[in-house]
Amino acid sequence: MEKDKLINLLKKSGYSQKSIDYYLNKLNVGWIDNPDTHFIYTGQCGDTMEIFLRIKSEVIKEAKFLVTGCAALHACGSALCEMIRDKNLDEAEKITEEDIISYLGKIPKAKAHCACLAKKTLEEAIKKYKEGN
Repeated sequence: MEKDKLINLLKKSGYSQKSIDYYLNKLNVGWIDNPDTHFIYTGQCGDTMEIFLRIKSEVIKEAKFLVTGCAALHACGSALCEMIRDKNLDEAEKITEEDIISYLGKIPKAKAHCACLAKKTLEEAIKKYKEGN
């Protein structure tokens, strides 16, 4: 699909320009070799996210993710990685689904579960890290 047509379709579907930019530019998409923690989570919708964290002195220094899912999940993953970078683990755990959606500006209401999936993946990665340290 032509990029301009895709952008118009996403706008008509209810995505903010920031959400669209994150989806198209694949911000923070990838993996971290030898991460301090990572976790894979599949939501009820069947979409899957894997998050990788590099942590130093209980502060998230690097965050990346991979997904099999929709534009909203890509945008939520990108936003979450931006939001948690340079935050300590307790601060990162306090980020809510509403915070993610607010950070993005807007995603379709039917896609709000993507913010929940991203948040749950982060929670489990941090839990795994804390249990191992």
